[in-house]
Amino acid sequence: MTLTCSPDIDHAPRLELNQRGMKPSQGKRGLTIGCYFPGAVRVEVLHLQSGKTVCELPKLNDAGEFFGAVGRRFKPFRYQFRVRYPEQSIEVIDPYQFAPELDSEQQFMFAEGTLEQAYHYLGANWHCQDGIEGVRFALWAPNAKRVNLIGDFNHWDDDAHPMLHCGDSGIWQLFIPRLTANQHYQFHILGDDNLWRKKADPYAKVMALPPFNAGRVPAKPPYQWQDQKWLRQRGEGNSWQEPLSIYELHAGSWKRDEHNRHLNFDQLADSLIPYVKQMGFTHIQLMPIMAHPFTGSWGYQPIGLYSLDPRLGTQDQLKGFIDRCHQQGIGVLLDWVIAHFPKDSYGLERFDGTALYEHHDPSKAHHPDWDTALFNYGRNEVRSYLLSNAFYWLKEFHFDGLRLDAVSSMLYLDYSRGPDEWQPNIDGGNEHLEAVSLLKTLNQRCHFNFPGVLMVAEESTSWSGVSHGIEQGGLGFGYKWNMGWMNDCLRYLNQDPLYRCHHHGLMNFAMVYAYSENFILAISHDEVVHGKGAMLSKIPGDPWQQFATLRAFYGFMWAHPGKKLLFMGQEFGQWQEWHHDGQLDWPLLGFDTHQGVQRFVSELNALYKATPALYELDHSDEGFRWLDCDDAERSLFSFVRYDSQGNAVVAIINMTPQVHTDFRLGVPQAGLYTTLINSDHRRFGGSGVTSDVPHPSEAIEAHQQPHSIRITVPPLGCVYLARESAL
Repeated sequence: MTLTCSPDIDHAPRLELNQRGMKPSQGKRGLTIGCYFPGAVRVEVLHLQSGKTVCELPKLNDAGEFFGAVGRRFKPFRYQFRVRYPEQSIEVIDPYQFAPELDSEQQFMFAEGTLEQAYHYLGANWHCQDGIEGVRFALWAPNAKRVNLIGDFNHWDDDAHPMLHCGDSGIWQLFIPRLTANQHYQFHILGDDNLWRKKADPYAKVMALPPFNAGRVPAKPPYQWQDQKWLRQRGEGNSWQEPLSIYELHAGSWKRDEHNRHLNFDQLADSLIPYVKQMGFTHIQLMPIMAHPFTGSWGYQPIGLYSLDPRLGTQDQLKGFIDRCHQQGIGVLLDWVIAHFPKDSYGLERFDGTALYEHHDPSKAHHPDWDTALFNYGRNEVRSYLLSNAFYWLKEFHFDGLRLDAVSSMLYLDYSRGPDEWQPNIDGGNEHLEAVSLLKTLNQRCHFNFPGVLMVAEESTSWSGVSHGIEQGGLGFGYKWNMGWMNDCLRYLNQDPLYRCHHHGLMNFAMVYAYSENFILAISHDEVVHGKGAMLSKIPGDPWQQFATLRAFYGFMWAHPGKKLLFMGQEFGQWQEWHHDGQLDWPLLGFDTHQGVQRFVSELNALYKATPALYELDHSDEGFRWLDCDDAERSLFSFVRYDSQGNAVVAIINMTPQVHTDFRLGVPQAGLYTTLINSDHRRFGGSGVTSDVPHPSEAIEAHQQPHSIRITVPPLGCVYLARESAL
């Protein structure tokens, strides 16, 4: 299974491809049959239904080619070969007696760029042709001069199974009966440039373990889902008005076995699902799980977009994992990478000797940041490939949404390019119009076909309307990561508490644009790698201050408008950066301080889900009001969150170690106010300087509110309060 290209050599057997299978005799009545079985000493033709011997084929040469007339037969019939070798004999149904089957409607939609389930049409698919079970292999390679199917089933013999070219469609196809699941295969392609390339199937549903690069015939029996209730409820809901707290994780490093090997999804399900449920997260977001040869890419340089990374188990194990999540009330999102693809020689680049999947224009074909290739978003067949891949994961695996990586790099022609390295679009701008068109189509079709699905963009620029409807001029995503909020907050946390007063605006600036998009507040894997430090280690001060600040920040984050996302390990205060080659530092949970952070996040999630004021109006200015955003001198932030019924939660966050006693805090209504959660409570590892005694309001104006309460504001702490009853 070499990965390198080789010069053009004569791979054609002496028997021409059009002489394989059963054909009318040239110039006279009758039929001929040609076949190729190297090492065979004798080949007989048997009637498939009756099993009777029809004839024996003469051997043409020592290469294993047999060809001859079928005596006294004039009408084609189904047959098989009995192939005799020196030590054994086998029976083989000839693939070349089956004409290619192309569905004209699917072919048209594929070429039009609108085919949504091309994976049923291309790749290796189980198929029944004329009552005979087998696998139909189909490949789009319009500029190839020849395509040979090689694999375990033909001993990787180049001459065994040359594929049949299906006219102007650009499709090569071959139906092979009686295959079994898990057999490896590749395509050996003679390109337009007269070079031979061994390529993995772009539509392979199963890939071999690295360093091998072959596809595998998928398993046959369909998975029996048990999540119909979940899917129905998902379609009836409105995620914008529901709690959304996402636990992002890398499936290969959340936990490992005793030999530091990946857990498969069956094993993950046993421990991960109870943990996520205990922690109160509503969703899991999996970093890319598609087949990728380089583990250090974390899945962001996938070769097999349709294949689960074989290190993580089987398709059915992934489906079982998602099914079990749904039965426990947990949604599952998938990180999806279509912004670029790697240049490995067995992958998509120069697939048939031409720029097929990538753009032919070099300024649109190369990603300068990652030295990867860019999809040709304007080519219809590529659009069908990508659109179908989204449908594949959403339909076949029941994922609840897709998070699109690096959307910014798709939107701009000049992304990471100098002035002389890009060409304007037809309107003279820097917008990548073909990519914009694809994203709109993708979002529209996914939302229509999969009710309640979440489409999320990681987009770091000021592009307008990323999460607005297409009819409003937007891209049609449901959500956008708030990268500005994340960067500002992490800069603020990095400041010594003594100097935070000079950076106060970093924490409140996001409210200036909070309703311009449907935002997710994301503390993702990107923030705890490459020397950036884990969340805890970003914070200056002694350990007590670091833990207290982290809890206070999480309290600020969960009260702030916008849905939530937290990367694994940060929920219990991991000290070290995340690394993909090992598991999280679970032994840290033997320490009270780390248990305290974990307990706080768990209780914060439980409170969040039970309190509509914290999520229902995330995307409306009716759901938020500052009490005081300008108390820079004391580094205090206070605000009110409302639900649609006017119920309020008051939040105050103190980002210095200074305790503020007898602090007067404005409240929107008269009443008795109780503490919902306090990050400084002793059970979370705090100082416990405040009590849980209810606070009666007084008719004294404060923070532009007609009533106020007197409280003690804890050091480096966050407190939520709500009115328990009227006075």
